[in-house]
Amino acid sequence: MSLAKLAREIGITRGAVAQWERVPAERMVDVSRVTGIPLPMLRPDLFHIESAE
Repeated sequence: MSLAKLAREIGITRGAVAQWERVPAERMVDVSRVTGIPLPMLRPDLFHIESAE
């Protein structure tokens, strides 16, 4: 997905998206909804995932 399309879908400017080093916490739900990427994959630093061992 292009930056322009993502920005349009979540209602912000392409320039704002381009400045992100990582998805801001307040935008995670919108980005996940639009892209289909699960929240823990967008920001693994905010989620603790237990291993199934």
